Amino acid sequence: MSDFMFQRMALIGIGLLGSSIALAARQRGLVDHIAITTRSEATLHRAEELGLGDSYHINSVDAVKDADLIIVCTPVGACEAVAKAIAPHLQPGAIVTDVGSVKASVVRQMQPHLPGNVHFVPSHPIAGTEHSGPDAGFAELFINRWCILTPPEGTDEVAVETLHAFWTALGSNVEMMDPHHHDNVLAITSHLPHLIAYNIVGTASDLELVTNSEVIKYSAGGFRDFTRLAASDPTMWRDVFLHNKEAALEMLGRFSEDLTALQRAIRWEDGDKLFELFSRTRSIRRSIIDAGQEVDVSDFGRHLRDGETHAKTLNRDDHEYTGS
Repeated sequence: MSDFMFQRMALIGIGLLGSSIALAARQRGLVDHIAITTRSEATLHRAEELGLGDSYHINSVDAVKDADLIIVCTPVGACEAVAKAIAPHLQPGAIVTDVGSVKASVVRQMQPHLPGNVHFVPSHPIAGTEHSGPDAGFAELFINRWCILTPPEGTDEVAVETLHAFWTALGSNVEMMDPHHHDNVLAITSHLPHLIAYNIVGTASDLELVTNSEVIKYSAGGFRDFTRLAASDPTMWRDVFLHNKEAALEMLGRFSEDLTALQRAIRWEDGDKLFELFSRTRSIRRSIIDAGQEVDVSDFGRHLRDGETHAKTLNRDDHEYTGS
């Protein structure tokens, strides 16, 4: 009897998350054969040079043949097209999942096209860096990071438990959520911070009173930390906001209201209100550190380099899973 959790894992897209899954699954002996597919011949060739898989396919149909685990690692906007392409070629009993930061849209896009004899269990590993492509992956990416599963109602419980065990074996802490609840949670914890970062960096680049060299020179004043988020993959984040539009707009509206109140406090020199807010948010930072989702150092752990565990570094939120 095989000791592998899965005999053949097909990775559709081989960016940061796909390559990290490949490396972690191989390191932990979870799969026998890793089949990699991507539309880009150059990316596929690079994945082969890096030895990320056992077989490499430009056509996703060839990759999913006989696969008992299929992981879609593309931007969420491509999920429906992927589901349509692979659906007729999936073997009965296969588990299909993804790594997208939006879940309700992924369910709407993929579930109607997948055959009833396969198990669809959407996933969201909340782990990432601002880097993308197959070279960006590393096996420790998922260690002590959350992975949220959002199986649709009626999903086979054994399949859910099996995928739960897979992500746990990669190092993740796994929780279950309703897809819509997931999207609301991530809208405030991930999506809105990225949107604000993109906007602040864009505003700085447009300022006529501040030169670009000054922005770069004095970036340690806080601007630098926004640029890490703002460097995330533009295709992926475009799709995140288009596919989580309602939740993102709701959170953006709440943020705008609070920002207006803060603006008023500054205008009327309401120091007590400013101090109360800053004290409250400081305690939230401490809670994040205590929860193990950050390191308690002044430079956000940037001094940590290879040779020290990647799991200690800055919470690599979303940013996830660039497909190619």
